Amino acid sequence: MARGRRAANLAAGLVLAATLAACGGGRQREVPIEDLTAEQIYQKAEFELETNGEPEVAAQLFSEVERLYPYSEWAKRALIMQAFAFHSDRDYENSRAAAQRYIDFYPAEEDAAYAQYLLALSYYDQIDDIGRDQGLTFQALQALRVVIEQYPDSEYARSAMLKFDLAFDHLAAKEMEIGRYYLKRGHYSAAINRFRIVVEEFQTTTHTPEALHRLVESYLSLGLTDEAQTAGAILGYNFQSTEWYQDSFKLLTGRGLSMEAKGDSWLAGVYRQVVKGAWL
Repeated sequence: MARGRRAANLAAGLVLAATLAACGGGRQREVPIEDLTAEQIYQKAEFELETNGEPEVAAQLFSEVERLYPYSEWAKRALIMQAFAFHSDRDYENSRAAAQRYIDFYPAEEDAAYAQYLLALSYYDQIDDIGRDQGLTFQALQALRVVIEQYPDSEYARSAMLKFDLAFDHLAAKEMEIGRYYLKRGHYSAAINRFRIVVEEFQTTTHTPEALHRLVESYLSLGLTDEAQTAGAILGYNFQSTEWYQDSFKLLTGRGLSMEAKGDSWLAGVYRQVVKGAWL
């Protein structure tokens, strides 16, 4: 029902855009949109976006400017606004397409940074749910990295960095979710593989202390005490103020084990990096 109303509003918006007051008598006549100037169509699109709150209608009107007046200054302005309007309407695919066209056509323009940022947001704004496809998160990270590296002095760089960190954390959260699933069902080797990814690839995220604690649990369940103690040693060196350190301390000491690095496992390699300051 809501989609039907939006479609009706879209049609009405396009008709209104091409409606002008006839001279004399106060009557109105419909004028083909092709007879309107680029500025008239652009202004109507702005009105639909800002006053009427109709981003879908606005996006279509901005696209008409691009279609009817290609390569004009108005077309350039309309293209970036088209990307913004589509994004406001949560039409991320079309927003991304418009943003990419802007980058392709006007790479040296100041708004190219904003176009790239909108492109990144078209992925980022869909990854708030941990259960979603992680491919979106990887694509968001790639697009955000472009903003950070190619437009470091733009007003969008800092926001892109913050979102990059959050997206990176999101990937670690997904690995933790799967690892916990395996751990609860006694699939310890599968759980270890997931927690290891967090420790080795996502060590700067907020999930690392828990991943180390879960490794302590998993290795103890398998009777691999050297690995469990080494995971505890890393926790003690870097995360002693966390609850995960306290939980691991109780687990290990409760079995008469200390939190110290032992053996020559992959965790021992991580511990050596910790001691040298080459980790985190």
